[in-house]
Amino acid sequence: MQQDIRLLGRILGAAIRESDGQPIFDVIETVRRAAVRFKREGLAQERDTMLNRLTALSDDEANTLSRAFSYFLHLANLAEDRDQQKRQRRRLLSSNEAQTGTLGHTLAKLEQHGVGHSAIRDFLSGATIVPVLTAHPTEVQRKSTLDLHRHISQCLVAIDSRLTEDESHQLALELTGHIKTLWLTRMLRFNKLTVNDEIENALAYFNTTFLKAIPTLYNRLNRSLGEPGDGAAILPPFLKMGSWIGGDRDGNPNVNAETLTHAINRHATTLFDYYLAQVHLLGSELSLSTSLTHVSTDLAQLSDLSPDQSRHRLDEPYRRALIGVYARLAATARHLTHHDLALRNTASADPYNAPADFAADLDVIARSLCENQAAAVVPLRLQELQQAVAVFGFHLATLDLRQSSDVHERVLTELYQRAAIKYEGQPVQYDQLSEEKKITLLLAELEDSRPLVSSWQQYSEETRKELAILHAAASVRHHYGKDAITQYIVSHTETLSDLLEVLVLQQETGLISQQRDETGQRLAVTTGDGLIVVPLFETIPDLEAGPAIMDRWLSLARVRERILHAQQGVQEVMLGYSDSNKDGGYLTSNWSLYNAELKLLEVFRRHDVRLRLFHGRGGSVGRGGGSSFDAILAQPPGTVDGQIRLTEQGEVIQSKYKNADSGLINLELLVSATLLGSLAPHEETRKDSETLQRYTSAMAWLSDAAQHAYRKLVYDTPGFVDYFFAATPINEIAGLNIGSRPASRKKGQRIEDLRAIPWGFSWAQCRLMITSWYGVGTAIDSFIRLGTGRDDGSTQESRTQLLRDMAEHWPFFQSVLSNMEMVLAKTDMDIGRQYSELVADEHIRHTVFGMIEEEFKLTRDAMYAIKQQALLADNPTLKEALQERFAYTDPLNYLQVEVIRRQRALEDAGAEPSKLEQMRSQRTIHLTINGIATGLRNSG
Repeated sequence: MQQDIRLLGRILGAAIRESDGQPIFDVIETVRRAAVRFKREGLAQERDTMLNRLTALSDDEANTLSRAFSYFLHLANLAEDRDQQKRQRRRLLSSNEAQTGTLGHTLAKLEQHGVGHSAIRDFLSGATIVPVLTAHPTEVQRKSTLDLHRHISQCLVAIDSRLTEDESHQLALELTGHIKTLWLTRMLRFNKLTVNDEIENALAYFNTTFLKAIPTLYNRLNRSLGEPGDGAAILPPFLKMGSWIGGDRDGNPNVNAETLTHAINRHATTLFDYYLAQVHLLGSELSLSTSLTHVSTDLAQLSDLSPDQSRHRLDEPYRRALIGVYARLAATARHLTHHDLALRNTASADPYNAPADFAADLDVIARSLCENQAAAVVPLRLQELQQAVAVFGFHLATLDLRQSSDVHERVLTELYQRAAIKYEGQPVQYDQLSEEKKITLLLAELEDSRPLVSSWQQYSEETRKELAILHAAASVRHHYGKDAITQYIVSHTETLSDLLEVLVLQQETGLISQQRDETGQRLAVTTGDGLIVVPLFETIPDLEAGPAIMDRWLSLARVRERILHAQQGVQEVMLGYSDSNKDGGYLTSNWSLYNAELKLLEVFRRHDVRLRLFHGRGGSVGRGGGSSFDAILAQPPGTVDGQIRLTEQGEVIQSKYKNADSGLINLELLVSATLLGSLAPHEETRKDSETLQRYTSAMAWLSDAAQHAYRKLVYDTPGFVDYFFAATPINEIAGLNIGSRPASRKKGQRIEDLRAIPWGFSWAQCRLMITSWYGVGTAIDSFIRLGTGRDDGSTQESRTQLLRDMAEHWPFFQSVLSNMEMVLAKTDMDIGRQYSELVADEHIRHTVFGMIEEEFKLTRDAMYAIKQQALLADNPTLKEALQERFAYTDPLNYLQVEVIRRQRALEDAGAEPSKLEQMRSQRTIHLTINGIATGLRNSG
């Protein structure tokens, strides 16, 4: 890795020297050398050299230095990623035992527990694993930059090959060209991203990763499980992709019916491009002649239906059949996307009615080969294409709808007013009704055939927009299939009526069938009718209330009918990691989520309904980030059960799915964790009840203590809000063009109104990251020194040992501490202190930063007391990588503080800088934000 980093650094340095001149290169080198020596040796004079040089920079020099350090971090990350892939490959090649997280290791471990391959196949037929891509704005890189990253990564892979002298020279030229292009590429966006931009950014990962990695993963698993009888068989589509981009309206006024329709159309266009290319390549590969082999009757018929009339292919039935398949596929693409996507002129053909018809033709081809002693000829491409059709259908990824419950309430209030509906003899003022009256009214509405919406009425813009997107969803499902949109997520679910409102709105817009028989009785619910209403429980009070809400929901006859018949007995619940963290801090958020899952599972088992949890995880540890593999295995026993959806957000998408190889590794980890978390005995079930009770009692006490400490800082300390807005770049982040959503739900400076993503992103930028550890130190320190206050006979030594036992034997606590340890290693109090100097009020500055600094010391000491070793002592590879990265990240932090200080000093002096000067300083701040996020890697 070090060799690669030095190579990339030399090429970048040469590009800077050539483009910008020797003087600025010398400045950059002076700062770089001082930063590296200070990080490695802790020499104070080197830090002074660095700071003196940074404060003396002109605006233009600051801009160039920011770009240089940021791009070096880009390149260092690429080298680090490549090193991780090489290490994993070496482990696979050097060991006879499969590595943890691989399918081989997972299947072997399950077999040890008596779970055979046949049982796993049966399990997969009812499993659902869905990574859901979201457009949350924590990926600060432009698509142009990410494309160059991929080219440079490919060059790093090629370097490892045995090359001739000419090949090495050519590769060096390519690598130099890519890095020079990177240096001359604008790092920042001029304009804010639109929703359509976000759609295109996500689709790039389907082209580079998912359309390749997912079929490959299925085939790898299929081979590992052993073919169940014939080579044409594929696995049931348990692993699929989801997306929020184009359908997530919560707080984003830019998402509407048009963006929804556009997203689905672009999904289909991307997918049909892939299908057509694969069928075209299959035609070139399957050159079998009837003069040398037989074919099945079905294949002969498929070949005869082909529009291909070439006499050169009369004896090549597979090619003729595939030309016919291609023509029908091209016709389907034209019908659905209104684009001609064919790679060549095609004869007229009827479009496929459904993906199953396309799959049936591919199955005819595969079976014919297998039945005529040509199973060995079945190309890998055909197997992967068959699997892809089962997974992606004609829609590519399931698009979720999401909206806040208060919007639904306003819409229904208006609908009832305009319809002049009466309740208990009075005109309905829906938003003024009690919860019980709302429930009664909504349930009656679901049984009433009278429409609530009238085409003769003029509704507000908000109501028209909400109805339009639901009508668009109904149209999408009709054209692309019901799998194109299946979930409707209700943000801020606080009551049962929040869920019933969405059922009523679906009924009013045709998503839920209102068909009745001749007697007026409503017809039975059918499979796939309507969208699954998914509550999102986000804050700690909502997580606590969630199980009771779901108990009532599952008790409703109309809802149970939908779950059993339209949803195959499954009800989904989404859990929010972000707002619960902002509400109660890191430890309490994790514990509240854990308890909510257990209580939900108890409720669902009582109602005999299968629970599917949707985890709204972010990139930062405070928002549920960290290893997905460890997180799934740390879930409470019984809560995975082959049903899991989880969000993949921001910079995490690029980190995990930058290319097909990386994507395959991470998807394999996801599948392996779900299999183990569902089928292997859970660690907690092996504990005796007394031990588990001791663990959970201690954890409950720690959670309360940590929440108290966290809320004391964030919500009860006078001046904290002023500190936050002054000592973090929150205002500058809001101006960075990295997403289509506003940074705050409402105008004003209240922590409660701030979105969780910029909240966490801001604390990461100033290197304090309180969202991922604050309060834990106080809780553990108090627990060890004072105990819980109960006379249980425990001592400091016994309480410390209890925490050590929890850290060693309880997956939940292991995961919490492991993720926190990584963040503590990234936290830097010296840099945080520099940011605190931006706070004008000395009392507020000393009070708030003093509390943070003291809590950090307590938390670091608490980690040492439990693990009995320094931070990351058991992960030297990560520790080394962080040290290397932070030598280049720290100067960007110091420079960011300096430029913000300059900008604010001008404002305080009443000076009015020119527009050009304002642009320069803003650009430098935004460049440092970009570089720091790159160095931290999981900051949002």
